[in-house]
Amino acid sequence: MPTSETGPVENGAASRPAARVPIDRKRQPSGDDARERAMRAAISVIAEKGTAALRMSDIAARAGMSTGHILYHFGKKDRLLLEVLAWSQADLWTRFQHAADQAASPAEKLDLFVRFYLPRHQGDERYALWTQVLAQRHDEAGHQILTELLDGWDERLEAILREGRDLGHFADVDLPEFTIRAVAMLSGLSEDVMFGRSRWQHTSPHTFALSALQRELRPAGQG
Repeated sequence: MPTSETGPVENGAASRPAARVPIDRKRQPSGDDARERAMRAAISVIAEKGTAALRMSDIAARAGMSTGHILYHFGKKDRLLLEVLAWSQADLWTRFQHAADQAASPAEKLDLFVRFYLPRHQGDERYALWTQVLAQRHDEAGHQILTELLDGWDERLEAILREGRDLGHFADVDLPEFTIRAVAMLSGLSEDVMFGRSRWQHTSPHTFALSALQRELRPAGQG
């Protein structure tokens, strides 16, 4: 469940509740601005309180908006959670694609993929949102949304692997099988980071994961 590259994080930022924005009822945001503000507030509140204790009023207070305004945009909480997750991932994919477009090689794109996939720190808000939403029960429509989001990252990794293979930079691996194993490893490392396991205090999960992938992808005959 990819999460990172959301910008610099100050020391201790993961554990400090975000400040609430005062509500100015005469100047309520509208349209895309309102939705983006609500989305960012929701991610922050979900990371802090979880989905079970989440209230629309909490999001409204964090965003500096009225509860009625939040309800107007999102309606039920289940819908809000899925929309926030989809918005969060679309935002991250845009950032990833922009960085990948500047990369000079498939190897650099693979490095970026690992960097974007893993949490930046214990308590990473994007990863917390993923785990909270996946733990909920969903109807068929919700399940389809989540499946598409998860498949989206598999497709991005497979495209990088295919490009590297076709250029002769990567070994000729079974792309679907390698992708499944790679994503499973990254998900396990992500859980370790979020849990705060001590073995990652002095070792970079990013370096560990990238090294493991590169060993398998190294073409035959290259040392």
